[in-house]
Amino acid sequence: MRHLLDTKNLDRATALRILDVAEDMADTQSREVKKLPTLRGKTVVNLFFEDSTRTRISFEAAAKRLSADVINFAAKGSSVSKGESLKDTAQTLEAIGADAVVVRHPSSGAPQTLATSGWISAGVVNAGDGTHEHPTQALLDAYTIRKRRFGADSRGRDLSGIRVVIVGDVLHSRVARSNVWLLSTLGAEVTLVSPPTLVPQNVSLWPAKVVYDLDQALADGPDAVMMLRIQLERMNAAYFPTEREYSRRWGLDALRVAGLPDGSIVMHPGPMNRGLEISSEAADSARSTVLEQVTNGVSIRMAVLYLLLAGERDDERGGDL
Repeated sequence: MRHLLDTKNLDRATALRILDVAEDMADTQSREVKKLPTLRGKTVVNLFFEDSTRTRISFEAAAKRLSADVINFAAKGSSVSKGESLKDTAQTLEAIGADAVVVRHPSSGAPQTLATSGWISAGVVNAGDGTHEHPTQALLDAYTIRKRRFGADSRGRDLSGIRVVIVGDVLHSRVARSNVWLLSTLGAEVTLVSPPTLVPQNVSLWPAKVVYDLDQALADGPDAVMMLRIQLERMNAAYFPTEREYSRRWGLDALRVAGLPDGSIVMHPGPMNRGLEISSEAADSARSTVLEQVTNGVSIRMAVLYLLLAGERDDERGGDL
């Protein structure tokens, strides 16, 4: 495994391998001493051109629990804010001997550029690029669904027959894109629910069904309901009449949660807009996996870094996952 840039090109066998290795990593985190010596001597750089708390801390915890040295690089206050290019930054990281670079960038395709440019020999992990993809989020979501459905006996299992409803701001969501591709690869049936104004133009090419009525989608009895954050910071137009109207038509409240079948779970990648796309009652209910997703994110990112830096490299393919 050389890079992790997206889930669209992630094959089923590799996806399952990551999930299974994450199970092994999770088992080690229940011990009194959580640190493993696996990546001792390796250097992981968190290269974040966008603000992030949850994802950056998760990658930092994952690297440190594998005994890697971690360098956190934020664009604000760095030479990037003075006009330094991605190429110059990459060459700086190469000079200090980075073994892996975890990159979040506002421009779609930036991690791909970094991985294929020849500027850097380190493995590249996409931690979110523009409105393109966020592969480790999709992996931790799939891991969470699998764990809730199959419990401790989930190794090797895919998500065949699982029905997942993804609700909200699909247009701006890299989480939605990564989840649609990965969940479909793993055999799940995906339904997208959104106002018509927040549906991407090319959605007909995605392996998912699109509906505009949340109650209609929930009536089919999904196994998981994934609420997306309304990304107000990316909106420069009126995509829906009012926040109250959005919440009424597409928000997950206590009443809608109560109507879900037994065993159905409520997910959210965070951070949540409580009272907009999800109510506090739904977010804090026994069905909610929000905090589990955060915990599982560390195990998934440990697995990705392990496979990137210590697993067998597929040099003959020379490629990505």
